[in-house]
Amino acid sequence: MAEIILDIKKLNKSFGPTHANVDIDFQLEAGEVRGLAGENGSGKSTLLSQIAGMYPYDSGEMILHGKPYKPTSPVSANESKVAIIVQELGMVSNLPAGINIFLGKTKKCSHFGLVNNKMIKAQVEEITKKWELPSIDLNVSAGYMNIEHRKMVELVRALSADPDILILDEVTQSLSQDNRKCLYKLIRKFKEQGRSIILISHDIEEMIEITDTISILRDGALLDTVKSKDITSDELKQRMVGRKLDGDYYRDDHGPSYEDDVLLEVGEMCTENGLEDISFKLHKGQILGFCGLSDSGIHEIGKAVYGIDKLTKGRVHLNTCNIDIKNQEDSLYNRVGYAPKDRDTDALMMDAPIWENFTLPSLKEAEGKSKRLNMSWLNHLALDATKEYQVKCRDVYQNMRELSGGNKQKVNLGRWLLKDLDILIVDCPTRGVDVGVKAYLYDCLKKAKAKNLGIIMITDELGEAIGMCDDIIVMKDNKIVKSIERGPEFKEEIIIEVMI
Repeated sequence: MAEIILDIKKLNKSFGPTHANVDIDFQLEAGEVRGLAGENGSGKSTLLSQIAGMYPYDSGEMILHGKPYKPTSPVSANESKVAIIVQELGMVSNLPAGINIFLGKTKKCSHFGLVNNKMIKAQVEEITKKWELPSIDLNVSAGYMNIEHRKMVELVRALSADPDILILDEVTQSLSQDNRKCLYKLIRKFKEQGRSIILISHDIEEMIEITDTISILRDGALLDTVKSKDITSDELKQRMVGRKLDGDYYRDDHGPSYEDDVLLEVGEMCTENGLEDISFKLHKGQILGFCGLSDSGIHEIGKAVYGIDKLTKGRVHLNTCNIDIKNQEDSLYNRVGYAPKDRDTDALMMDAPIWENFTLPSLKEAEGKSKRLNMSWLNHLALDATKEYQVKCRDVYQNMRELSGGNKQKVNLGRWLLKDLDILIVDCPTRGVDVGVKAYLYDCLKKAKAKNLGIIMITDELGEAIGMCDDIIVMKDNKIVKSIERGPEFKEEIIIEVMI
């Protein structure tokens, strides 16, 4: 019998009238990789947050290495060799990466009471070498990093605790293929050393592939724990949501289908962020995908096309109104929308209510002749959108921060889809959402395509690109290396070969 490293008995946690966890019994063995599966709001992240010391539990008990375990903070959990990478970003944006890594543990790298950068560098290099991770620029402030780089810094921060239990809450969907491979290798090394991992991934096939066991949660309760090799992805999806998912997950056609009319032409575009000679066209009703490894430049495409990043050469031309996009206002007022990858930082107002987030892109339409906003119109817009996009909430005045990842993303995409757009740019549109919400969002995008919306889909998920796109542009080193049309070459191995 393997050693039980963590034993949880009858754990309960409530937030007001909401029972987030109900009588959870959970045992984790040394050297085990355990997945948690369930819809958004099923209680997965709440359970992990209690194990990691972020929330106190209301009742029940946790036993770690045979001793009572009741962490009072993430630092307290670190002292017991338990570390977490949270789904929502957990870094201080105005502090550099090196300080963020040792935040709360600066005694490890202090000399005479002062933080020593040489000590930080030496310890980080030791961690990255030990776990075969890419090097990190320690002097860059977190606020200037993209979401993938921040996740890798958070990973190093978690590993700095030398954990026996590493908790990964929806990490892989923030990473490109090359950094995912680094994480998979780390997971294998953890197993070999008798350390344990608990993870949440909304990529069901990935979860089955990299875990030993999977615990299924629904409505705060743990339904069952199964061996990963004994369950199929369809069976797991059905057990998660309590019903069979109807309809096609991705598109069911095998060739490109869109109009001849060109909505957008990008010609020889170069940017201050490093993009080089990017040229492509977007047609009516086309879903044009962009894929690539870390730092390939795919995420910079959306920012450049929308007018956020400055061009040093070339043009982004809107054929619909015969103008060149120079800034965000040109896009917003000429029927172009943009949903970035990092919704919490770059898109949504987390401390504002749902109705303000839904209506923000539509303020121009709400202006009357006196240039005053029609608040009644905005209120009805938010109410209708909340119903149309099936956002689970108390009311439209609920704070965005209180919503699950899936419901945040419904607002993030829905506020653009409700507008009469010609073009929508989506960057990782299903990051951090469960299988039910993912299927719903794909259906929304398919319906938008059918209405001749031109969609630029930037994604780290090859399955998503293959399943949804008419054409895929593969990038490497900030350049386009190949364009692949929907058909026989739409295969992961072919795309990965081009990426590498």
